Amino acid sequence: MDCSHVFDFKVKRLIVVFTLFLAFFSVTSPALAQVDTLQAAENSHSEPEGKEKFDIGKFALHHIADSHSWHVIGEHYIHLPVFLYTPGGLVSFNSSDFQSDDEAKVVVEKGGQRFVKMHEKIYYASATPNEHGQYVQLDEKHHASNARPLDLSITKNVCTLLISIVILLAVFLNVANGYKKRKGKSPKGLQSWMEPIILFVRDDIAKPNLGHKYERFMPYLLTVFFFIWFNNMLGLVPFLPGGANLTGNIAVTMILAIATFCLTVFNGNKYYWKHIFAPEVPKLMWIVMIPVEIVGIFTKPIALMIRLFANITAGHILMLSLICLIFVFNNLWVSAASIPFAMFIGAIELMVAFIQAFIFTILSALFIGMAIEEHH
Repeated sequence: MDCSHVFDFKVKRLIVVFTLFLAFFSVTSPALAQVDTLQAAENSHSEPEGKEKFDIGKFALHHIADSHSWHVIGEHYIHLPVFLYTPGGLVSFNSSDFQSDDEAKVVVEKGGQRFVKMHEKIYYASATPNEHGQYVQLDEKHHASNARPLDLSITKNVCTLLISIVILLAVFLNVANGYKKRKGKSPKGLQSWMEPIILFVRDDIAKPNLGHKYERFMPYLLTVFFFIWFNNMLGLVPFLPGGANLTGNIAVTMILAIATFCLTVFNGNKYYWKHIFAPEVPKLMWIVMIPVEIVGIFTKPIALMIRLFANITAGHILMLSLICLIFVFNNLWVSAASIPFAMFIGAIELMVAFIQAFIFTILSALFIGMAIEEHH
């Protein structure tokens, strides 16, 4: 169905909504982050003098890392289920059993085994505590050296993944039903909001890179684009159901990159493989060209993986670091500079959320298009 007559109007409407999101999240994200940071700072000030200064790196990395509980506000958490595969079988319990301890000082005994949690990682507990009261052995870098069970827990990132799946299904089942019911008519409701973006993926990403075979790969390109975009946006929401750093988790970006890699390799035609293993250059150059082309097969998805992971993670760390400057200098006047800068970075992150989804999708289409391109 050709809906180009409504495309311009819908794009303008999307720009308005995007601007409202920009204003809302740019204000709320730094504000709530500041409240959270202030609580941490107050706790540190209440402790005896001689304590280490506020550590920006530790604070920022703690907030972007995965967790076995979901912070709501203040001291309120949603504790998530823990599933551990051990030599004695599967052990399950609730993360509340750790009593919000993350320094390996609270031992949980389940299934005849003892566990502790340190820096959101679960270890087998030592028989006796060390000099710091922790039931782990520390190496020279103060990292726990105890053995770990296989952690299959429902963490914050896993919950966000499930939530995003539900959102994607709800949105696109609604859009699909709209197309069925209003076949040949102009879009309406949620369909009218999503259609310009769907047409954008089709006309500006799929068709230019995949040619007449674009329809075959449209489901994947639409899925990966909206999955990344929705989760990037959820990561900027400072309260439930947001707050997780799913697309800033390299394991997630690795799976997305592997999906692109598999589609590229398994759909590659004979001309694609000939270009790799028998390039049209003097045979003496094959000694150099063939290894380079083989390495290129793997570096393309690796670049996809690292680009998405690094850009999303860097934005979160930068915004948190700007807020933390208030407590590093222990001066409220610093907020006059740090808060506006943090809001500016938050606004940029909203654009980056869309841009990174676009870049991942268009590069995926480009790599697949190179593999299925017909010989001319």
